[in-house]
Amino acid sequence: MEFKHNKANVSLAKTLRKNMTPEEKHLWYDFLKDYPIRFMRQKTLGNYIVDFYCAKAKLVLEIDGIQHYFDEEYEKDTRRTEYLEKNFGVTIVRFTNLDITNKFEGVCNRIDELVEQSLRQQC
Repeated sequence: MEFKHNKANVSLAKTLRKNMTPEEKHLWYDFLKDYPIRFMRQKTLGNYIVDFYCAKAKLVLEIDGIQHYFDEEYEKDTRRTEYLEKNFGVTIVRFTNLDITNKFEGVCNRIDELVEQSLRQQC
């Protein structure tokens, strides 16, 4: 398992934390910031920066805009997911901006389920 991160990404991650998308801000400030299990935002893992990361649940949450559904971005995301799952043993879960905007309560319930499921599996 790989634990190091690309130090070149640290300053970019800080910038991304300061410039979150409206959907990322909504999820962070209205749910994850005070979640009982710690989540971090814009966390560097290896060569990548993930939107939200919960080390205890080994869970990564990605909030995807429309650009992620074009072939080139979709392929990049697939490679990125494989790398993160293989090297860090995390589960990657993707939500769209529209999910956050239109189905926020459902997204929050799904995150609760995923965290609980992951913690149960670790026992």
